[in-house]
Amino acid sequence: MAQDKKVVRRQKLRWRIRARVTGTAQKPRLSVFRSNSDIYAQLIDDTTGNTLASANSRQKEIAAIQGNKVEKSLNVGKSLAQKAVALGLSSCVFDRGGYLYHGRVKAIADGAREGGLKF
Repeated sequence: MAQDKKVVRRQKLRWRIRARVTGTAQKPRLSVFRSNSDIYAQLIDDTTGNTLASANSRQKEIAAIQGNKVEKSLNVGKSLAQKAVALGLSSCVFDRGGYLYHGRVKAIADGAREGGLKF
């Protein structure tokens, strides 16, 4: 079965990024997954394999906001940053997941920075 070239390319990029980027309990990895309609973000401690906090555009408070996908991604980043600050986290490392750093992926990063995370 043939695989989509675009998917294979993103997977190779993702592996290359993950070889260099790891998260700890004090400085977790902010991982981004982008689907066609939604966007998901997690703060992950790679030493234990635990997800510390997560946010996505399907949550009630974010889905209720009117606007385009970039605006919703900005709110996802802010929501994740609020959860991180509540856990006592102030910094993280950014894992773009093989996606280009623009549009919705950049909006999550900007929202997290506005919410108080440093990376």
